[in-house]
Amino acid sequence: MTEWKRRRTAGLRWIVLASVALTCSGCIGVLHPKGPVGNAEKLILINSVAIMLTIVIPTIVVILFVAWWFRASNTRAKYQPTFVYSGQVELIVWAIPLLVILLLGGIAWIGSHDLDPPKPLVADVKPLEVQVVSLDWKWLFLYPEQGIATVNQLVIPAATPVHFELTSSSVMNAFFVPQLGGMIYTMHGMRTNLNLLANAPGEFHGLSSNYSGNGFSGMHFTVRAVPAADFASWLQTAQQSTEVLDDAAYVALSHPSENVVPAIYKLGSPQLFHSIVTQVLPPGPGPVTGPMHLAPAAGAEPPKAEMPGMPKADAPRMTAPATASPGQEG
Repeated sequence: MTEWKRRRTAGLRWIVLASVALTCSGCIGVLHPKGPVGNAEKLILINSVAIMLTIVIPTIVVILFVAWWFRASNTRAKYQPTFVYSGQVELIVWAIPLLVILLLGGIAWIGSHDLDPPKPLVADVKPLEVQVVSLDWKWLFLYPEQGIATVNQLVIPAATPVHFELTSSSVMNAFFVPQLGGMIYTMHGMRTNLNLLANAPGEFHGLSSNYSGNGFSGMHFTVRAVPAADFASWLQTAQQSTEVLDDAAYVALSHPSENVVPAIYKLGSPQLFHSIVTQVLPPGPGPVTGPMHLAPAAGAEPPKAEMPGMPKADAPRMTAPATASPGQEG
C-alpha cells in the first residue's frame, strides 16, 4: 500500500469515528431536554459555544493562512523583521475578546437569575411537592401531601411543575436529571430547593453527580412523567402499600446499601423530612474507610472512619493547661 493510500484510509477512519460520535450525541440528555428548564439551559450552552467559536474558528483560519502564505516557496510574501506595532492589530486582539467576555457574562448573569433553582415555574396548575433525601447509596422520595414514599423511583405528572426540597442523610451529594434541568447539591442538616417540569410523558434518567463513597456508581433512579389520570391511578396503588416508612424504618434504610431495587412505602408521618433536616432523627452512618464489600470476621471490629492527619479515637489526648488571656487578668 502506498503512502497516499494509507493516509486516505486513515482519513476515512477519522470521518467514520466522527460520524459515530455525532450519532452518539443523542445519548447526552443535556442536549435533548424535555422540560422548560432543560431547554433554557441548552440554549445557554449553544449560545455560549457559538460566541466562543467566533474567536476559535477565525483564529484557526488565520493560523493556517499565515502558515500557507509565508511558506518558503512564496516569493510574494513580504518579510518584515523590524515590525513592532500596529494599532489595527491591537484593536482587533483586544476588542473582540472583551466583546466576547461581555456577551458570555451577560448570558450567564441573565440565565443565573431566570433559572435560579428556588424560583417557581409559571404554570396554571398547582406544583407537586416532593421531598428528596440522598442516602448511602440510594434516593428517597417523599410525597408528604399524598402520604407515600419511594426509593430509587420518581413518578410525576407530565406538564405539572414539581417543587423539590432536598437534603442528605449523611455526606454531601448531588441530584441531577439531565433532561429536565440542572444539578443541585444535597447537604446534611440543610435544605435546598429545585423546580422542574416535564413537558410530556416519558422516562428520564436521574443520577448522583457528586462522589459519595463506594456505592456512588449505583445511585441511579428513574423519573417517570405520566398523564394526570395515570398519576392518580399510581397514587391509589402506592397508598395501598403494606410497608410503612416510620422513624425506625427510615433509620434502617439510611444504613449503607448498594444497587437498591425500587420500592414503595406508606409514609408514616408527613413530618419525616423535617425531622431529617433538623436532625431529630440520627444521621446516616455514612461511608467508612476500608473494604466495604467484605464482611468482618466473627468477633472482629468493623473498619473505623479515620481522617489522615487526625489522632485516632483510642490515642491519648494532650491537653494544654488553661491560662487566662491578658484581657481576662485582674
